[in-house]
Amino acid sequence: MNIVKVYLVMCFVLLPLRKSFSQQVSPEYPVLKHYDQDHLAKIAMGIGGIGTGTISIGGRGDLRYCEIMNRPGIEDPTSINKNDLGSIAPVFCLYTRTGNGPSISKSLIGPLETYEYEHEIGTPVKNHGLPRFRHASFDAAYPFGQVHLSDENMPLDVTIKAFNPLVPGDADASGIPIAVLHFVLTNKTSKTVSASICGVMDNFIGINGEKLKTDGIGELRSYGAKDNINEFRNENGLSGIFMYSDSVDKKDEAWGTIALSTPNCNRISYKTSVSALDLNSGTGILSFWDDFSDDGMLVNKQYNQPDKPTAALASYIEIPPNDFREVTFYITWHFPNRYGWSDTIVGNYYTTRYADAWDVIKKTYPVIPVLESRTLSFVHAFLISDLPEPVKEAALFNVSTLRSETVFRSADGKMFGWEGVFNREGAGFGSCTHVWNYEQATAFLFGDLAKTMRDVEFEYSTDSSGKMSFRTSLPLTKARGFPFAAADGQMGAIMKMYREWQLSGDDNFLKIRWPAIKKALSFAWIPHGWDSDSDGVMEGCQHNTMDVEYYGPNPQMQLWYLGALKAAETMANYLGDKRYAAKCTRIFSAGSKWTDKNLFNGEYYVQDIRPPGKIENINPALVVGMGSSNFSNPEFQLGNGCLVDQLVGQFMAHICGLGYLVDSAHVRTTLKSIMQYNYRPELFDHFSNLRSFAMDGESGLLMAEYPSGRPTFPFPYFNEIMTGFEYVAAIGMLYEDQTDEGMLCIKNIRDRFDGRKRNPFDEIEWGHHYARAMASWGAVLAISGFQYSGVTKEMSFREQPGTWFWSNGYSWGTVNVTENSNDYKVNLEVLKGGLRLMNFKLGGKNKAFKKELTIIEGTSTNFYIKK
Repeated sequence: MNIVKVYLVMCFVLLPLRKSFSQQVSPEYPVLKHYDQDHLAKIAMGIGGIGTGTISIGGRGDLRYCEIMNRPGIEDPTSINKNDLGSIAPVFCLYTRTGNGPSISKSLIGPLETYEYEHEIGTPVKNHGLPRFRHASFDAAYPFGQVHLSDENMPLDVTIKAFNPLVPGDADASGIPIAVLHFVLTNKTSKTVSASICGVMDNFIGINGEKLKTDGIGELRSYGAKDNINEFRNENGLSGIFMYSDSVDKKDEAWGTIALSTPNCNRISYKTSVSALDLNSGTGILSFWDDFSDDGMLVNKQYNQPDKPTAALASYIEIPPNDFREVTFYITWHFPNRYGWSDTIVGNYYTTRYADAWDVIKKTYPVIPVLESRTLSFVHAFLISDLPEPVKEAALFNVSTLRSETVFRSADGKMFGWEGVFNREGAGFGSCTHVWNYEQATAFLFGDLAKTMRDVEFEYSTDSSGKMSFRTSLPLTKARGFPFAAADGQMGAIMKMYREWQLSGDDNFLKIRWPAIKKALSFAWIPHGWDSDSDGVMEGCQHNTMDVEYYGPNPQMQLWYLGALKAAETMANYLGDKRYAAKCTRIFSAGSKWTDKNLFNGEYYVQDIRPPGKIENINPALVVGMGSSNFSNPEFQLGNGCLVDQLVGQFMAHICGLGYLVDSAHVRTTLKSIMQYNYRPELFDHFSNLRSFAMDGESGLLMAEYPSGRPTFPFPYFNEIMTGFEYVAAIGMLYEDQTDEGMLCIKNIRDRFDGRKRNPFDEIEWGHHYARAMASWGAVLAISGFQYSGVTKEMSFREQPGTWFWSNGYSWGTVNVTENSNDYKVNLEVLKGGLRLMNFKLGGKNKAFKKELTIIEGTSTNFYIKK
């Protein structure tokens, strides 16, 4: 439902049932995971929409990582330099006065960890000089986060409730550049408490990660902001500070606008600039604190604003004894100049919907209750499902990557992604196919966005020969500027095309892309290519997600290839392309049999290394140059190793409903071998020559193990542990009913991201917010058994009682299955979108309800299936 429809629903249905905005209280937020005071330091939950960037709320209530200017802005929260002395980072503060007693003021931030105290210049963290609350904890059910603050010396307990709308199937509602912050103030005393919440924020327009440069003596200094302007506004039921700049280059990626606002139902006061003096001298924060802590009201003085003026906005309220009140603030932004990974502006879709940051809040403010309600509906439906908590956490919390700077949408609405992001720049450009192959969240939550990625791959990135550039260049007129194909990336793209067609039921989408799909698969058969003799075996040079070239058949590429063949066979038959379908059938059958006979060693699948001899024996489009240059005896191969994601093609085939690609008994044995050989209950004795994503007493699955002896130089990442690959193995185990083993692996991952050691909303691989970790959504599918085809209008689940969340990328809801003596009672509810079904299955083929069903949004239906 778009914003206009939401607004109409609210006006005619919801608003008459609600109190006025001045009396509004936000609904109760759900909790999936609780983090105590010892597990807060690393928490940074991004608040922002898909393709908009985010502002993160820390586990202690601090605001950090203002990544809203078209690039990452991640930094170590303990990092401080001399340029930060006396400055104010974005922060909210609280003034209190109980009855006629003395006032007490604090920042709305909890205490530091022990390791954060020491720093060479005595300033351990941002806003180090502000008083803090003694006690803090954090509750999360993404995208809802709650910070709980308390202090024996304060009359009020405070809960900060933060969120940004997230409504599966509605990318517009889920792509709003806003951070919503509700402050719930609970009076613990028997007297009325006067209170004021104040938001303090620099106008840092013109400064993003690119503008942080090192000066001659090794200190980070900010450049870019000049003569920025803060303007107080009061309109449409809102008061706030509108931040802009007339001097920053209007083509700069850091040019745009910001707004800090609050409903004007309370007594509002403000400062457009806290001081006329240099804030680095400490006078800015001193001037602000003296003013605010005096009576909770701000006095605006007409200073000549500095280049980066600091604004403050306060909302004053009275809280009766033993009662509570709520104060809400919004941060909105608008930065149109997205360059992506190009030297040309490709724009931001979200900025085409709003004129500036103030327009964002003007249009969004009236519909926030509805957006909040729809987001709650999604999260509640997901949380009531009978999924293990580690699966819920892994799937839901990793959806945050879709709203990080890893993802952006160009002005025409197409979705693109880095692999991940470094602190101040993207990591791995081009919507890298062999990385994005793994993630499942986009397709099952935002199908239209997934389709735009397939459009780019097959319309722009694939040339007339069928070669797909596995990194798409921008602008799209230069999409094939990176002239290399990746074996896993290209075959996976064909499987993803099949997935998107099935979930959407959009035959036209398939018909338009079918010529390019055929070319992309047929590219495997070119001379000196992956499978030049079309025998179903990838013998040629195979660049892949290990950032090397494999020479000779190996399970990772081979199963992607078999999956692409099987998907293409089904698509060809549907479209009446019988000759091509028959060719795919023949090649698949031969390749599948060969793989089981020649690569399965009795425990798992291995690589048959076949050196090309010389570079002339390789098609030039296949050698990226990141692997071995020794073509007679190449290094960096898998060889006899037991690879953690050797069954990744089978993982995808299960998700797509394509069945087994190789012998099912071999699949089950292989997964058991991965647990036997790759699993490490602890890592105190483990050596890693590259990166360490898990350490010491932590548990995980190694990328590869060599039970019969390791090559001198295997593929580079062999002794690392990375979550996206672990999820593939774990989810494979879940599909094969090796549930205890699969759940142990998923739990181990989430235990590592515990808030103290790592951020629960940031599974790192090559960069923060790594896209591959969104493979975790596959665990939801594996445990519930959810399959959906919009083509045949079929839905299926495992034959098991329980309540399950389902989403096909366009509509979503729940299904409840109750087991009786002779049958199953099924209640199917649609909470968003609509659903037309011809067949509903539980487990086996004979256990089905075959009748046309049409279920509209907000309704449910009951039926029975015989055992």
